[in-house]
Amino acid sequence: MRLSSGFRNAFLVLATLAGVGFASSARADNCSIQFEVLKAGWVIGGSGGSGTLFCQGRSYPIRIGGLSAGFVFGGSATRFRGSVSNIRSPYDVAGVYGAVGAGAAVGPGVQAIVLRNDKGAVLRLTGAQVGLQINADLSGLAISMR
Repeated sequence: MRLSSGFRNAFLVLATLAGVGFASSARADNCSIQFEVLKAGWVIGGSGGSGTLFCQGRSYPIRIGGLSAGFVFGGSATRFRGSVSNIRSPYDVAGVYGAVGAGAAVGPGVQAIVLRNDKGAVLRLTGAQVGLQINADLSGLAISMR
């Protein structure tokens, strides 16, 4: 199942615009983040990876882990890049993020998502995805500082 580039671009724009409402000007830091996640599953899926948070001229290594349940089939690798906002400290990025998602990848594809944790940190991410995967699921993603 291959998604048209127009549909992917529209999804990316909508996801980014939806995240604008989460941002708060009361918090000062805007940081960037990049990480790679490997995801695989059959009904229940798991994901893991690592990356780096860049904030205030410093880099912080991070770990990624997660679970998903619903309709999940296949596996993929995704390299995410994006921004982090609404934080007071780089350590506010650590926490659990929840998402409802659906998608498909056959070979190369793209992904975009906006996530928020319980500390108010907002991640706006886009990524290049490679694999064979179809999903319509609830998922949780945990980020921890190494």
